[in-house]
Order: sequence, then structure tokens, then C-alpha cells
Amino acid sequence: MSVQRKHTPSYLLHRQSGRARAVWTDLTGTRQQKLLPGPFGSEESRAAFARLQLEIVTSPVHLPAAHTTRGVSLNEVLLAFLSHAERHYRDPDGNLTTEHREYKRVARHLRELYGQAPAAEFGPLALKAVRQRFVDAGWSRGVVNQRVGRVRRILKWAVAEELVPPAVFHGLAAVAGLQRGRTPARETDPVRPVGDDVVAATLPHLTPHVRAIVELLFHTGMRPAEACGMTLNQIERGTVWVYRPRRHKTAHHGKGRVVPLGPNARAVLAAFLAGRVLEPDEPIFSPARCREERYAAMRKGRRSKVQPSQVSRRKADAERTPTDRYAPGAISHAVAAACGRAFPPPAPLAKRRDETAAAWKARLTAGERTRLRAWEREHRWHPYQLRHTFATKVRKAHGLEAAQVLLGHARADVTQVYAERNEELAAAVAAKIG
Repeated sequence: MSVQRKHTPSYLLHRQSGRARAVWTDLTGTRQQKLLPGPFGSEESRAAFARLQLEIVTSPVHLPAAHTTRGVSLNEVLLAFLSHAERHYRDPDGNLTTEHREYKRVARHLRELYGQAPAAEFGPLALKAVRQRFVDAGWSRGVVNQRVGRVRRILKWAVAEELVPPAVFHGLAAVAGLQRGRTPARETDPVRPVGDDVVAATLPHLTPHVRAIVELLFHTGMRPAEACGMTLNQIERGTVWVYRPRRHKTAHHGKGRVVPLGPNARAVLAAFLAGRVLEPDEPIFSPARCREERYAAMRKGRRSKVQPSQVSRRKADAERTPTDRYAPGAISHAVAAACGRAFPPPAPLAKRRDETAAAWKARLTAGERTRLRAWEREHRWHPYQLRHTFATKVRKAHGLEAAQVLLGHARADVTQVYAERNEELAAAVAAKIG
């Protein structure tokens, strides 16, 4: 059985010299020790030990100068950073955020390419090699630039912890991001608003809970995560209903979020809550409750008598059970499946039941794959596109500032990413003065 290592330093006697020493294990798993000034038990050694404790609390991967001189490997830096990320990237409930998963994905590629190399030697050329690996993996240009930025932040953190010299981060900062049209990286289409008719055709193929979430996104422009976390005690019911989510994208910056609920959104909530009794702090939309309601409806519509052996077939120790709150990814999967049922692809382009996804892709010609992508752009949509749809409608009717306020953006230039310009207005003006 392995010995449990202590990350907090111990104040011990160095018998050979009679001086005090501190012994601890850092987050990389390396056992560290440091001789302290003054004899064991003296005020001078106690003060030095107290300073060292504060340094280790501030930087749990604090390494002595001798270790830094030998050179820290990139693997050690990655191990220390991921330990830091596991503590840092958590939501208010203590759950790991998606940012932690992104850093683990980036760290895997770094470890495979340069894990054994000294971190101090990781320069611009090494970063470009990692970036090329990202491109070869098929990631789009925007995703490649984002993940290269995470590599820089890992080394920037290492500089702040004195694991690598500052020149490492300064060299990486000189590597510019990939530019559109000047790189072999895959380009993605800009996110566009989704048509009202496409959304309406998809709604009948969604479960009641997911359908209500989608309708709220359509009428309010809130993010899917904000709709998934909605509870009754976060809604202020006055002349205008206001939803104040406790958990949202910019909550860790100390910013609040206000989502006004207009007549259409209130009608969606009222119709969904009719006949349902919920606790004030209970999520309004719940996968577990959705399954129970579906089972109850199936039992109610059953014509034959239920056999005793079929009364309950649920496993007491089931590996996967529905949670009490939807995740944004689950809404995306449900919408994608509903789009497939509402808009099945043409027979030559559709995947047959008896073939795998790889065989289906291999069967399609280059022209058919092009037509399939064009067809999917027209008929397949993502829940985040509803935010673009809402912003475009508000900007067209009430201006950019109104769209900025309703989306909760601090700057108008961010809102312009979501709200399409009013091309009809531009055409009308050009017809008059052009």
C-alpha cells in the first residue's frame, strides 16, 4: 500500500547540521526539502518556516532553486497545472466545468509530443508543431486558435509559479493565430439565425420538457444553460416577470443576469406548469421527472392488465439514471434527433439501418457530401442559434442597444456577433439615396 504524501510542510531536525528543515510533497508528486536558517527550534528558523508555509499555500507546486536549475519537464508542469485546474474550474455547486475537460484534451497532445522535454525549452517552434497537430486532427481554425491559447495559458501559469523562466511565455506570445484564408485549417460557416418555420416543424418531435425549454429560448434569447437551471424562486412575478439566474456565464466575474419574460414566455411557462406541483428551488425542467411522466402516460394508455412480474423492472443499482437537471449538451442532442425526424435526408444521402457511420461516409461521393452539408445547413439547427434569431429580431425592431440589454452583453460589439444587420433597411436607404 502506497504511503500517503503530505502536501503541507513538516518542521523537522536536520541531524547532521543541527539546523531546521522543511519536508513536503508538491502537487507533481516530488518530495521536496529545504534547510532553514538558524538552529532547530530558533525564532529565525520558525519565521523562515512560516514564510515557506505561506509560499506553498500560494503556490502548491513551489520548487526550490536546485530543482528549477535541473529543469522541470513539461509532464511535471502539466500534472501541476491539471491539479490546479481541478480545484479552480468548478461551478458554484462544486462540479467541474467544461473548461477543465478542454485543458485535459490539450494536455494529452502536449504530453504525447513534448512531455519528456524540459518545459523551459518549449518555444515558438514547439507551439507551432502542436498547432499543426491540432490542424491535422481536423479541428476548425477557430477551435485550433482557442486551444493554442490554452497552451499559452498553461505556460503562463507555470511562469507565475516560477516553474519556467518568463522568456518561455514571451516567446509563445509571438506566435500569431491562424488567419482566415491563409491556413489549411478547416473553416466553419458563421452561425446564422434559424427560421421560425424550421423551429415550428421541429417542436412536435421533442419531449414536453425539452420543447418548453426550446420555446423559452426562442422567446427570450437566453442561453440553454440558463433555461436548464430555471427554478420558481428565481422568477420575480410582477407587472413584468423577471428571471434572475444564479448560475450563468459571467457569474464568476461578479456580473448579474436579468432575463425579462414577456407574454409569450409567460404563456409557455404557464402551460408547462399547469397540473405540475414543484418546490420553489426545484428545477422546472427535469429529465428524471420527464421520464416519470412518460411512464405514467404509457401506463395510463395501456389496455391490457399489467402482469405482476412487469410492475417494476427497474434495477436498484442501475449505472445510468436521469438527473434532476438538464445539461445544455442534452438539449443539443434532443434537437438534433428531432431535426432528423422532422427533416429526414433524401434517400441517396441518408444512412441506412444496416450500415455503420464509417461505411455510410465512405459510400457518399464528394458531390453527395457537398449536397448533404448544404441540406444540413438548411434543415439542421443548434439551440444556440435561437439566441441569434432572437437578437436579430430585437435589433431589427428596437435597435442594437435593446438587443445588447436583453442578451446581457456588456459591449455592443459582442451583440453584433449575434444580431444580423437589417439588410432590408440598408436596401431601402440605398434605393432612396443611392
